[in-house]
Amino acid sequence: MTGSPLIRRVPYYSQWESAALVPEFITGTRAAADDPLWPKSGADTREEYAFWAPRMCGMACLRMALDHWGHEVPPSVPLLRGALEAGAYVRNGDQVKGLIYAPFAHWVTRRWNLHAEARPEMTTTDIDTEITRGHLLLLSVHKTIRTLDPAPPQRGGHLVFAVGTSLGGVFLHNPSGLPGQSQEFHHVPWTDLDRFFAGRGVVLGPHAQGATPQ
Repeated sequence: MTGSPLIRRVPYYSQWESAALVPEFITGTRAAADDPLWPKSGADTREEYAFWAPRMCGMACLRMALDHWGHEVPPSVPLLRGALEAGAYVRNGDQVKGLIYAPFAHWVTRRWNLHAEARPEMTTTDIDTEITRGHLLLLSVHKTIRTLDPAPPQRGGHLVFAVGTSLGGVFLHNPSGLPGQSQEFHHVPWTDLDRFFAGRGVVLGPHAQGATPQ
């Protein structure tokens, strides 16, 4: 693992427009439809925004990557619509399957000429190696990583963005993290990551033919 911390200065995006209100959204004390900034999402209605906001962790990670590598950052819901068209999400009524890594990676490469690689098997050593190469990673973890729950019910189900590593752990941007605690550059020890991480994700880089560290 990397000795000195290696942290990419990646901008942060929440999956909700009002990042400061995430504690209220995740506990249900405030409905997503009552997010005062919902129009910024590009949704046509409050209801459309409220449906997708809890499901847009992957789109938040992509927005971080696009911003970091100098691309225009679309609003979250129009971006989500593009992912739907690409097959990265499949909606059936109120049920959504996704993020589906292979079509997502293909779409990202085709649309923005970024390096994007679906990784159905990934180790902590792989995370460190890819960060060192200048890549960033979407990691499938359980959502309770935001508080480092000592006993999460399962691994996976939520996407966070790995933006740095150290000898002791990984630095994460968490689209549903808690403000001032686990949203930006949240350092998670490798020993803690293991109980949340499903061992899969997507590797992103600044251009399709390889990565130049930035």
